[in-house]
This record gives sequence, C-alpha cells and structure tokens, in this order.
Amino acid sequence: MQAQTLRKKSNGWLAGLVVCLLALLASPAAMAQSTDRLAELIAGPQRSPANTARDPYRKPYEVLKFFGLRPDSIVVEVLPGSAGYWTEIIAPYVRDKGLYVTAGRDESAPPGYQQDHARMLKKYADDPATFGKVQVTKFFSDRYDIAPPQSADLVLTFRNLHNWLDRNEIDGALKAFHKALKPGGILGVADHRGRTDLSQEAQMRTGYVRQDFAIALIEKAGFKLIGTSEVKANPKDTKDYPEGVWSLPPTYREGDKNRDKYAAIGESDRFVLMFVKQ
Repeated sequence: MQAQTLRKKSNGWLAGLVVCLLALLASPAAMAQSTDRLAELIAGPQRSPANTARDPYRKPYEVLKFFGLRPDSIVVEVLPGSAGYWTEIIAPYVRDKGLYVTAGRDESAPPGYQQDHARMLKKYADDPATFGKVQVTKFFSDRYDIAPPQSADLVLTFRNLHNWLDRNEIDGALKAFHKALKPGGILGVADHRGRTDLSQEAQMRTGYVRQDFAIALIEKAGFKLIGTSEVKANPKDTKDYPEGVWSLPPTYREGDKNRDKYAAIGESDRFVLMFVKQ
C-alpha cells in the first residue's frame, strides 16, 4: 500500500514537472527565444549572397541588437547604397510595426553615385514584398530633412564618417541627424578605426578614423556616448596599406596584388559607437 502511494506521488510530481516545463516553453520569453525574427531575416532568402558573405566581419545580429533595434523602430539609414547590406535586414524587420527610411543621394551627387542611387531604387521596386514600405529621402550634409524633425528612434551610418570628414561635410551631417532624432533617440555609428599613433589629418586619405576623434566630434554636435562595442574589432588589420582601407576586402583596390594576404586579414578593424541625442 505504501509503495502504491509513493508511485502515485511520484507520478503526480512528474506530471506537475511536465506541466511546468510546457508552460515555460509556451511563455512569451521562451517563444521569443525560439522564434527570433531578426535572426530569421539575417538567414533569409531576401538577402544577396554577396551580402551574407560579409556577415562574419560585419556581425549584423550583434550590431543591431547593440543599437537597440525593435520591430516598431523608426530607423533612418544614411546612404545605404544599392548593395543594401543593412537594408535587406532592417526594412523587413520593421515593415509591419515601424518604418525604414533610406536617406539617399540628391541630384548634385557625381554620376557614379547617381547610378548607384538608381540601382538602389530599382532594387526596392523589384522586391515590393521586402522593400515596398521603404521611404526614401534626400541627404547632403544638412541641406535636407532626412526625416521629419524629432521623428526617428534610430539614425544609423556605416563607414561614412571618413568621407564626410574629407569633404568638410561632417558638421552638417551630424546636425541633420540630431534634428531627425526624437529626444533620447539613438545615433549608431560604425567606421574603420584609425591608428592612435597618427593624427586624424595624417590618415585622412586612408579611409580610417580615430575613435577618440570621432567621439569628440559627435559629442560636440549634441550627442552623448552611451556605449561601445568591440564586435567588429580586427587585430589583424595593420592599417598601413598602399591603397588604405580599400586594399582590404571586399574592395581589393590593388587587384590581385597581395590578394591572399588581404583576404587572410579580412575586413577592416571597426569601431561601433552608440550615442544618445542630448
């Protein structure tokens, strides 16, 4: 009789444990872990093979999580170009609850940029299921509103600072970003990290930007640094190549010369910085 009672208690305990485990698996937190939409899109068929090949260096999941991207975010990406590396992920992620805005070229851009802009618009038109709700605005320093003032949750720029510095457009660009962001909105910046043993001026033509220089410049424009990530750090990058950062993949500006060496290094060492609008 006692053995039967113990078996009943044991069976009851096991049944209760199973019920608890099933409840846990059905909880919102567990469901979110098992159905991670961002991870699904990074592995999704809407992405080009050329872009997915860059994932080991660009770490899209980690970067977008770091910047706090949500399905209901209003996101402005500045000059994504026709390759659309980040566009292919962010646009469908925020499609239903948020908004993805491309701040693209204006009519004053050189012909090569104009052609790239046209290819970007064609990419959107050819895949309405992915890009049908994308909004396109103009960007050139602070000449235009890249989004309605104080409307954006996130403004993102990838590997653009060195160009704006070289063309003396950086102050206007930061002004445009500040204007577009909501109070407390986030500016996410990633770029090729420059050498600390050289001044910024000394490495302007290499494509690299000193991290401390970038932080000081951006904070001066009304932002506060609230986070850094080393997810894109690459200690193999010696930053001393004949064609600057463009010697490295995916550009390989030197052609076949030293190509195996550069392939082994991989893409550049990059900083990832998160600022809040003050």
